Amino acid sequence: MIRILIADDEPMIRAGVRAVLATDPGLTVVAEAADGRQAVELAQRHRPHVAVLDIRMPGTDGIEAAAEIRRTVPGTGVVMLTTFGEDEYILRALGEGATGFLIKSGEPEELTAGVRAVAEGAAYLSPKVAARVVAHLAAGGAGARAGRRSAARARVETLTAREREVLAFLGSGLSNGQIARRLNLAEGTVKAHVSSILARLGVDNRAAAAVVAHEAGVVPAVSGRPPYEER
Repeated sequence: MIRILIADDEPMIRAGVRAVLATDPGLTVVAEAADGRQAVELAQRHRPHVAVLDIRMPGTDGIEAAAEIRRTVPGTGVVMLTTFGEDEYILRALGEGATGFLIKSGEPEELTAGVRAVAEGAAYLSPKVAARVVAHLAAGGAGARAGRRSAARARVETLTAREREVLAFLGSGLSNGQIARRLNLAEGTVKAHVSSILARLGVDNRAAAAVVAHEAGVVPAVSGRPPYEER
């Protein structure tokens, strides 16, 4: 059973998130918080597998709470709930160790999928979030966009062929176990590849690596091999 903490300053949002999670018998909500400080306290008390945090809350916001939870309860993964127009917050949250990002107006299935992915140690970027992050990074115009894409592809080119395959699947939110099954590798081998990928790309977590994958145009395939081509 995956144990979950919900934090949002709006009671109706908390109720909605709880109702969606209740549709999955493998998920259970163990605590609810109305702000970031309470979220940290409840995470330390209940030690949930996943904390679902609103990215903007009064007082201690979701980003500050995420950083403190990751520091004091490292076994708890963090999923951020965001809305359109909060790109700067998303980029800050990436730097504080959040590994799941979901749009509040997204499909309910994305919430359960995101929570499960993060609980299994994977990154989960809602396609809408990934698109917004990449669009924000490229906001400087066509030249800046081309430059960032070129830079991202150059970073990806430093990886081995196998690491590029792993990155492609990581970019779609697959867990180490799922990647291992798709590539017929031991899960420990995939874990080692992921550690090497993070180091080579110069990023701190899987979600940040997923952003690089999206920005570089590494679009994972649900079936078959990732469509990354040597250029």
